[in-house]
Amino acid sequence: MKNGILTVLALVGSLTAGFAQQDSTKSTTVVPDGSNGRSLPSPISAPPFPSSEWVGASLIGSPADAPDYPLTKALGLAKSKSRIKVYGWLDVGGNFSTSRVSNAPTSYNLVPNSVVLDQLILRVERQPNTVQQDHVDWGFLVDNIYGTDYRYTISKGIVSDQLLKKNSLYGYDPAQVYAMLYIPKVAQGLLIRVGRFISPADIEAQWAPDNYLYSHSLMFTVDPYTFTGVHATLRLSPYWQVYLGVHGGNDMAPWSSSSSVNGLAMMRWVSHNNRNSIYGGINSLGKGNYKDEHDNLQMLVFTWGHKFSERVHMNTEAYYMWQHHAAVGGTAIDGPGKDWYMGTGLGPTISGLASAVGLVNYFEIQLSPKKDYLSIRNDMLNDPQGNRTGFNTCYSSHTIGWVHHFSPLLRIRPEVRYEKAWTNDQTPYDNGTRRDQFTLAMDAIVRF
Repeated sequence: MKNGILTVLALVGSLTAGFAQQDSTKSTTVVPDGSNGRSLPSPISAPPFPSSEWVGASLIGSPADAPDYPLTKALGLAKSKSRIKVYGWLDVGGNFSTSRVSNAPTSYNLVPNSVVLDQLILRVERQPNTVQQDHVDWGFLVDNIYGTDYRYTISKGIVSDQLLKKNSLYGYDPAQVYAMLYIPKVAQGLLIRVGRFISPADIEAQWAPDNYLYSHSLMFTVDPYTFTGVHATLRLSPYWQVYLGVHGGNDMAPWSSSSSVNGLAMMRWVSHNNRNSIYGGINSLGKGNYKDEHDNLQMLVFTWGHKFSERVHMNTEAYYMWQHHAAVGGTAIDGPGKDWYMGTGLGPTISGLASAVGLVNYFEIQLSPKKDYLSIRNDMLNDPQGNRTGFNTCYSSHTIGWVHHFSPLLRIRPEVRYEKAWTNDQTPYDNGTRRDQFTLAMDAIVRF
């Protein structure tokens, strides 16, 4: 496997050199010019890419209001002084797979050889204006999800029986519900969020329009999805932001029987030429004890973003996760096993420390302005005690996808993927019968 990874890196390096020669620019200092509020000019073109900024949530000083999508207009809220937006999206996907009954541990396309409603999202929000520095502002965000993807965002103690007790394929989850307060006179701006919010780490995103590809890396599949607590973002300069917070643990409400206090401390740095970014730190740190059949993941994570040219960039992420006295397979689903997911019940206890290491690289090539890009993802997950996946093995997966925007409201994301477990006697795919898996998949995202 090591030789395979080195070969992939060498190919990426040769591609990079070729594109950089075609579209090289001088390394000069970039300063805010008003094109992106108080922030540096956007380093990445979005569209076609899902984001115009380097990884790092809540970018203070940059405009945050969503466009006036059709539902916002239909409700008469377009250009409203209230700045309240109501909108969402529909994501439907399908796949052909060498597995017959289950694609697990792959996410989100869990059910093989089928078409499913991955996520139907309804969002209501008011974003505070963090570009201005004159007055305190406020906001809120509420995300509602229905579909098969609910099982990855569900939080113990918040309508969680549909997964943890019933193992339902489809479900509903109020995945994000939080209030925001922006205070402009603290350093260069302080933004405080209180409530339930998506884990601030990761290149990848829970929501389809924010993700480079349809499927997810194995490492993203098994890390924290949401926290409930307080999250503060402090801007020190256009190049530095600090993130601090306290929450009740990964994917559980603070009032659940498994919850315990965890801290969060991360930072975001962007180089003066805006071609490199480092984002990372402690995503979750506390006692780290697996409790009442639920994970309490501790996580150290770092992401490096690099722009080779106006058309080519990459993001690379590495993490180390751990917890004490965990169970094989992680959080227990006590509901009945289903064909598409049989990993139910409480697994054997792992004495001492259970850990996992993940690594992923996204290499992105813009093919046409605002319409098309090519995404190449290579990732690795080492799960030596089987805490995260139920199988003590090292995995690798390799995905190539093409994303095409028909309009600002419609895009498709076809992809081809191969993944493998590298321990000879471990067969995690297709409900414990295969060492590897090959899939052809595609989804369609419709905004409304």
